[in-house]
Amino acid sequence: MSERSFGEEGGRLTYGTYLRLPELLEQQVPLVEPPAHDELLFITVHQVYELWFKQLLHELVAVRDAMTAGSTWLAGHLLRRSQVIERLLISQVDVLETMTPQDFLQFRAALAPASGLQSVQFRELEFLSGAKDERFVARFRSLTDDERSRLALRLAEPSLWDAYLALLASRGLPVGNEAEVTESLLAVARDRAAHDDLWQLAEGLLTHDELSCLWRARHVQMVERQIGTKSGTGGSTGAPYLYGRVPLRYYPFLWELRDRL
Repeated sequence: MSERSFGEEGGRLTYGTYLRLPELLEQQVPLVEPPAHDELLFITVHQVYELWFKQLLHELVAVRDAMTAGSTWLAGHLLRRSQVIERLLISQVDVLETMTPQDFLQFRAALAPASGLQSVQFRELEFLSGAKDERFVARFRSLTDDERSRLALRLAEPSLWDAYLALLASRGLPVGNEAEVTESLLAVARDRAAHDDLWQLAEGLLTHDELSCLWRARHVQMVERQIGTKSGTGGSTGAPYLYGRVPLRYYPFLWELRDRL
């Protein structure tokens, strides 16, 4: 009979050691003196965002690789999981909005020059999704070598859109130029019986795009509610800059397709 390893009598692994809870729970360290009650909330919410960003990168890389391998069922499954996470990220803004502007001002000055704009994982998500912009890398003055390498990799490697176009090409649908891409997308949309998996993936990518836009819009509303139009702690114009990012679209071809149907 094999030795039991489940239950307390196993004594081999605990919930806390598996999740490294002692190390994890030591990472929320408020800075200001005298203490501000809501600084812990601010730190916790943003650390949780970064954990979900890490998971989203894990899932979306797998979506891209599944499309490259022709595993459309897996790509669709993981896209749906990613969308659930993205909806969670949007709803998480509600937690931050329980903090009043007066509460935030008790510790906001101590954050400078740190800023959410410096989130490397968020920028990786944009690059992976297809919105590649080398200028963002140049703006980050305090990148570690590892962070700079990660961003360079995201700029160089195929995006989700690149993988989808390669999938279309593997099915005999031409994607050599913009006109061909448009016609191939129309062919998929008009014959869903023959191209259902391709259509569902296109819809999944569009939902990813839409949810990303909704997060940006929800985020900027929260920022304006907290600090109005003050400059950001990292030196940006704050809400006006963020409003300028709201209309960003990863997959304009999929949005424009609606005009042609």
